[in-house]
Amino acid sequence: MYEFIRDQIKDGRQAYVVYPIIEESEKLDLRNATEMYHHLKTDVFPEYEVGLLHGKMKPAEKDEVMTAFSANRIQILVATTVIEVGVDVPNSSVMLIEHAERFGLSQLHQLRGRVGRGAAESFCILLAQFSKTKEAQARLKIMEETTDGFKIAEKDLEIRGPGEVMGTRQSGIPAFRIANIVRDQKILELARREASFMLNEHALSRETDKLIQHVRSQPRFGLARVG
Repeated sequence: MYEFIRDQIKDGRQAYVVYPIIEESEKLDLRNATEMYHHLKTDVFPEYEVGLLHGKMKPAEKDEVMTAFSANRIQILVATTVIEVGVDVPNSSVMLIEHAERFGLSQLHQLRGRVGRGAAESFCILLAQFSKTKEAQARLKIMEETTDGFKIAEKDLEIRGPGEVMGTRQSGIPAFRIANIVRDQKILELARREASFMLNEHALSRETDKLIQHVRSQPRFGLARVG
């Protein structure tokens, strides 16, 4: 793995090495960006410039590191997900993501998109723990199978769940008793049109009007208006 990165750098390319956390955590047995930066810089790649980038750094510090990486004064950038968005570095051809099972599918797709922006062949290496959950296994399998952002977004929705449409949870099983928001998209759209038609009708039955008033009085309905 490290030898592969070394070979890429010998060919004039650059690499990202991504970790899920910045510093050591008592609660999580994970490699972290800060410690691994020192290890990679001192013990693994002493012949190359290794940089560190994470969200706790000041904006000026982050800009300085990214400028150096863009100019190839840094060959290996150790980072957290702070690099999901930012400056394109077409010369970077390798991304190694440690503890890939800890990342969401959309995150992995965003991270992978940081390489492959130049003419050279690019590689995204996902390292995961054997104890990964079924959901994590599903995420990694999808990453192997496709680079299509739309398919990945759909699969991410299936795995995580859409959360509450009129609530605060951004993932998990919604309060629908029957419908699946991905599988039953057409019937949900039809139901929405029918509901809109009913709401716009002037001659509502007493029972329907009571039901509408009841729904509108619920706290979740109020949350749906925020935006």
